[in-house]
Amino acid sequence: MRITKYAHSCVRLEHDGGTLVIDPGVWSEPEALVGADAVLVTHEHNDHVDPLRLKGLGVPVHAPKSARIQGLDFIGVDVGEEFTAAGFRVTAQGGRHALIYGGLPDCANLAYLVEDRLYHPGDSLHRPDRPVETLLVPLQGSWMKTDEAIDFVRAVEPERAYGIHDGQINERGLSSLNGWLTDECGGRYRWLAPGSSA
Repeated sequence: MRITKYAHSCVRLEHDGGTLVIDPGVWSEPEALVGADAVLVTHEHNDHVDPLRLKGLGVPVHAPKSARIQGLDFIGVDVGEEFTAAGFRVTAQGGRHALIYGGLPDCANLAYLVEDRLYHPGDSLHRPDRPVETLLVPLQGSWMKTDEAIDFVRAVEPERAYGIHDGQINERGLSSLNGWLTDECGGRYRWLAPGSSA
């Protein structure tokens, strides 16, 4: 499986069976979707889904069943559901978006486990229910602190972790966060710049 990171939380997964894109939001580069066979959306916020771009794509889009994504037809997914997208086996986990303040936002957020190997948590730090090789770890959000990102990597203990959810961080902040995770996560963490692959 080849993974390419795009801006913010968007990643592109490729294998012999197809191309799967997760969370192509309004900040993501359009080229992330070129040749995509299917799309996974973790939740309804526009930094994770761009309905206008997806509407004309003509491929299956999977999103939480209760998501409110106006103008986009999608396949509703429930927590615990297993399905195939672009030839990848996917299991939906998690359930709710991490809270920011006063119980808000309160919307569905699915974490996706792909091929029992790669885990994308969306806007949550919900731990996968089994070991994973590759963890995508949110670096910044109004709903989290740096120590939570470090603890997430340490608790999951993946072989490798790559930073996502970094679209609102300037270069100084990103350098600091990457330094902390590199130092504190036992050699598991690496940041991929947008357009880089692993």
